Amino acid sequence: MTLRRIAVPAFVAWLVDSVYGYVVFGLLLSSDFAQYPSVFRSFEAVSSMMPMMLASSLVAFVAVAYIFAKGHDGGPGLKEGFWFGIVLGAYVTFGVSVPSYVIYNYGQALALKIIVCAFLEMLLAGVVLGLVYKPAPATTAAART
Repeated sequence: MTLRRIAVPAFVAWLVDSVYGYVVFGLLLSSDFAQYPSVFRSFEAVSSMMPMMLASSLVAFVAVAYIFAKGHDGGPGLKEGFWFGIVLGAYVTFGVSVPSYVIYNYGQALALKIIVCAFLEMLLAGVVLGLVYKPAPATTAAART
């Protein structure tokens, strides 16, 4: 596994995720977030901190791409990515989104939207990783002798 085999899929998944996040969380759900100003920052405040969020998510996608590569079973990329996205989505749903709803003071309707959108976000990320990641060619015992 080389850095390039990790970096390229991580970067592409990060780009797709950044667009998805902006459209879904920044535009489509912005009025939902605005109903809870004591919980969520304004669109303008988030925008002013965007470089930090983008840099942080890029580092996170390098880690996610590494995990994907380590667990890649050698099957078709779309299938591998789909199932990785399901697992990643389950983790984000039950490890982040549901606990966030319990901790933060916002309504059930918004919580459900966040859960569904975050799950779909991770599913999309998994599919993108699966389509872009190219495992190293398999080496056989015969080729090494």
